[in-house]
This record gives sequence, structure tokens and C-alpha cells, in this order.
Amino acid sequence: MTGPGGTWIHNPQGPLHSGGGNQYNYHWSMGSEEPLVRAGVDRLQIVREHRLRLAKCFVRPRGCGLAADRLTQPGAVVILQGAPGAGRRAAATMLLEEAPAFGVEIEELQSNLEEGVPELPSGGRYLLDLSRVGENDYSAAQHTLLMYRSLVGKHGARMVVVFPAGLEWMLDAELAPLAVAIERPGGRAVLSRHLRVRGVRFEYEQLSTDELTHMFATAPMRELDRLAGLVAQARDSARYGTDFTHWRDEAVAAATNWSQQVAKQLREHRGGPERALLLAAAMMSGATADTVMGAASRLLELVRYPRDETPGLAQEGLGEQFEKLSLVREADGRVRFEGLAYDDAVRRHFWENFPDLRPGFRDWVGQCTALPGLGPEDRRRLVGRFAEQALSSGRPDDLYVLVEKWTLPSAGGRLSAEAATTLELGLSHEQYGSRFRSRVYQWATAARLKPDLARVLIGVCRHVIAATHPEQAMVRLRHLALRREIPEAVAQEARSALLQVARRNRRLYVRSVLPLLPGGRSESGNLDILLALLDPVGLRIEPPWQEIALAWRAVMGGMSAAAWCPVVQRWLTLLARRQASDRVLGALLLATSGDRDLLNQLYVTTCEWADSQAIDTVGQARHEDRMRIAEAFRREIDLAQGVGGVSSGPGARSTREGT
Repeated sequence: MTGPGGTWIHNPQGPLHSGGGNQYNYHWSMGSEEPLVRAGVDRLQIVREHRLRLAKCFVRPRGCGLAADRLTQPGAVVILQGAPGAGRRAAATMLLEEAPAFGVEIEELQSNLEEGVPELPSGGRYLLDLSRVGENDYSAAQHTLLMYRSLVGKHGARMVVVFPAGLEWMLDAELAPLAVAIERPGGRAVLSRHLRVRGVRFEYEQLSTDELTHMFATAPMRELDRLAGLVAQARDSARYGTDFTHWRDEAVAAATNWSQQVAKQLREHRGGPERALLLAAAMMSGATADTVMGAASRLLELVRYPRDETPGLAQEGLGEQFEKLSLVREADGRVRFEGLAYDDAVRRHFWENFPDLRPGFRDWVGQCTALPGLGPEDRRRLVGRFAEQALSSGRPDDLYVLVEKWTLPSAGGRLSAEAATTLELGLSHEQYGSRFRSRVYQWATAARLKPDLARVLIGVCRHVIAATHPEQAMVRLRHLALRREIPEAVAQEARSALLQVARRNRRLYVRSVLPLLPGGRSESGNLDILLALLDPVGLRIEPPWQEIALAWRAVMGGMSAAAWCPVVQRWLTLLARRQASDRVLGALLLATSGDRDLLNQLYVTTCEWADSQAIDTVGQARHEDRMRIAEAFRREIDLAQGVGGVSSGPGARSTREGT
């Protein structure tokens, strides 16, 4: 479906869409109440869990079979067309999941290219989501699509494109044969599948109410996914009865009726203090009563509401105020609304109906993070709820403002976690994710960058963007790693993150090396990063030898031998242990070709390695293996210097000369 979903697509988003409110692309519905990254859990593990959930929930739309048949052949491209809410993006994800390409992750391609045309390795699986492209931008997007189609065909990859609804008439005649129309799956089947996956027991006849019948016929898949989540929430809360009919009715009310109820409640309570308390309770639901009241007071101050001069003892107590607004104060002092998901409806009402106050709401949330009674989990929920409303109302800039505010030196790093969470929510958003990636790029390349913001950017590049758009993460990390004005420790964090991304993917390795070579953007740290890329420690791929040779040439020509010789020796140790390809010798010879001084230094380095008994960081090679590799390499060096036939024996080793 066109619903949210991760962008790397092992990160589907929900069966045929996903969750309540705005969707957060992490393979299944993610609302503001749910952490995007669980502490101590690898992000790729979360991605796998989401992918498995999508597979369990997915209901195949009509037309999916034809698309699947076309994807059986390498080089295939399928363009999915359909109405909004029909499940196009989820269908695209599952088509790629089921396509024959074992062990290859699904990567989402970008429609706006940043730094050159990407390379598409053979056998890859790619998703291109154009569902948000408008008529004015479609021509440029179609040009990109044609380019990707050519690359996919050339490399025997597979690609599924989610086409923008309503623009079918603009599809190029050359691409028309690739289009497959999918139809909305049956709503009852979708809800049933979602309920069963959540472990909710029900009878088929219990889904035959008038409200549900209407939703089955008209609701987008994401709303049915959300409805199933509300049913499960009602069951788990133990506050809304003990059987499915009670849970169902409460969930349907939450999904369809609360907006009218909230509007009615605000008509009855027009006073500023009452409305401020309502919004504070909705944003802080689950926090303590004192915290909620403190937030309401700050909101009144921010909107300059006249201070109540009534003596304290003559004012209404907390209990009266809460009862009047149907708020519940639990035994532990925490505040909630009586109705299931009613707080969500209250938040949505304020953002939709008070547009002039949205900048004030943003500043208020920024202030509320400093409330003394607000714990880390309360702040996380507050940030998530604010991000959901700001993004649903088309105000991503509000999130940028808070990220910058929370990473100012005056904040002392206390709110860096909240800044990172805010960015993660934006990056994971279906509609605005690309805009947030662009914003991260702007920050990473800006003339000035605060250290705390740099740390946050490094974290989201490494853990969020890299999981969905690894090439974009790499580009941003490279810019951060080369910045001169940030502290060295922060730049080192960026270099470490860049290496982590590049060392695990051959294509990304190539794309990391080339911009760092002389002739491109020259920075003092280029050679340090190149040398780190050349180090075999931590390398998880067969390196691209042509780029390796170019990198060696740059490093050997621009750094002292003391810097690069240990890296050469580590490669020789791996070669002696039969853990590296013989092509490493060819790359080193190619890098030093025509430079007699470098060849001599390479010869000396090899001799010292052969005579050394030290245990290298990559292990220890037997003496006879060292001698075998050293003799062979010295002969190659002699030949490269035009000294064919000269024995590389003990005498040569003792003089440490290549001639």
C-alpha cells in the first residue's frame, strides 16, 4: 500500500498499510506511543521483526499475482497503480520480499539524486515510491524512473515502483507495458487478518455491524490496521469489558466518533484554563497530575492569558477540574482520559482547529521538556505526540526548530535524546522523510554546526538513515567527518560511523572512496579516512580492487610511510593466512607503479614484515608462510622496477633495497 513503511524495505509498514495517526515508516504501524528504536536492540533486528509482521498481516490485492509473475525474471520492473489506501506500498514491499533474490535486502531508491547516479549491484531488489509526486514534479521523477529502469535491466536486478494516483495519463508510452493495476482488498479480510495477528479472538459474525460494514467498503487500509490496534488496546487495558463486542464497540467509537465528542466538549468549556488543561492532559497523558497542571499553566502564560486573581483557596481543586473535563487520576497520580484513544482526538482537534496557535504549541512543547516532574519516558511520549500533530498539519519546520533549540550549547546536551527522537520521527515519516533527509544534509554541509547537533546528526545517520538509505547516510557522514570546526572527538565519531556503513557494502565502499581522492573535494581529513578504509580490520566485503589501488596511490603519495606501512603489513598477514585475495598484491603494485621511491618503500615494508615475529591485529602467520608471501611479492616488486631475474634472497633483505 501507499502507506508508510520503512524505506529499506525490510521494513514494511503494516499489512496493507499502517497505524494510527500519521504513519512512521518502520515497517509497521508506528504511532507516537511506540518507541521507534528499542534500547539495546539492533535496528536491523527491529526491521526484520517488522518485515515478518507485514508478511503475516498482508492481504494480497487483486492484480498482485500478475505483478509477481513479471518479477520472476531478472531485470524486471513493475509499476503498481491503484487508488490511495489500496495497499500499493505494502504490496510493493511484499512483491519484492517474495521475488527470487535470496539474501539480498530490499533498498528504497530516491527520486531526487544528490551526488551522481547510484550503482545498482547485480541481483538487487529496489523500491521506488513516487506516490507523493505531484503533477508539476512528475516529469523529473519519470526521467529518474527511466534511468533506474535502464540500470535494473543492465544489472539483472528487480524494481517495483509505486505510481502516483491520478497521474496515470502522464505515464510515458515506453513505460506503460510495465504498469499493473491493483485493487483494494476486502476490508473484512484485512481487519480479520490484523486482529488474528494481534491475538484477538472473535467470531466472524461479530464483524457485521453497520459501522464496520461502512469502514470495510470505504476506509483506507491504514485505518483498518489502526482499528485492529485499538481493539487490542481495549482488550489489554482491561477497562472496557471482557469480550470482543465491548472491545470492538469502544475501538469503533475511538476511530469514528471521538472527533464530534471533542468538539462538543470544547463548546461546553470555552474558558482558557479549561481548554489549556484539556490540551495539557492530552499531550501529557500518562504523566502525573502536577506535571499536567504545570504544563497547562505554561500554556496559559505563553498565550498571555490573564492571570486568575481568585485566592487559591477559592479556586477549584484538581479533583473538580479533572472531573469536569472527564479526566481520570489514577491511584499513582497519573492522568488519563476515560475514552479509549480520546487523548489522540483531543490533540488532533486543537491542531486542526487552532492553526494560528500552532507556532505557540511548538514553543510550549519546547518549554515543557524542562518541567521538573517529566521523566524520560514522559518526554519521549510528548515529543512523539507533538511530531505526529506537526507533521499531520504540514509543519515539518516546527520539528527542525526544536531540534536546533535542544542542541544549542545553552541546553548543555540535556535534550539531545529528544532532538534525536524528533529527527527520527521526521525521517521515518512517509510524506516528509525525504525532506528530513535533505535537512540533515543541509545541516551537515552548513557553514557552522554546533557540536551537540553534529552528534545528533551522526547518530541518526548511523542508526536511522543508514537502515533505509545507506548511500545518503554515507554522504552526510562524510561531510560531518571532514568538518574542521567541530571537536576532534565528534569528527572521529563521524568517521567511525562512515566506516561502519562503507565496510559492509561493496557499492557503498566505492562511493566512499571516489569523493576522497585527490582532485575532488580536498580536505585535511581525506587521507585519514582513505587509510582507514584501506585497513582490512573490520572489512566485511571483498574490496573493489580498482578503487583500492586508487586509494593506495593517494595515501602513499600524501602520507608518511610510518602511517601506511602497518596497514600493508596487515594485508600481507591475511594473505599469508589465506584470508585475503592475491589481488591485494596487484593493487599495491598498481598504486606504486612508476614511482621508484614508493616501490622501494614497499619492498622494505615487505622485508620487515617477513622478519617480524609480532602478532598483528589480524592474527599471526607462520614463519614459512610469511617467507613464501614475501619472496613472491619481492619478485613482483623487482619486476615492476625492471630488475627481472634478480634474486630476492637474503642479501636483498639485509640491504633493504629493491635493487
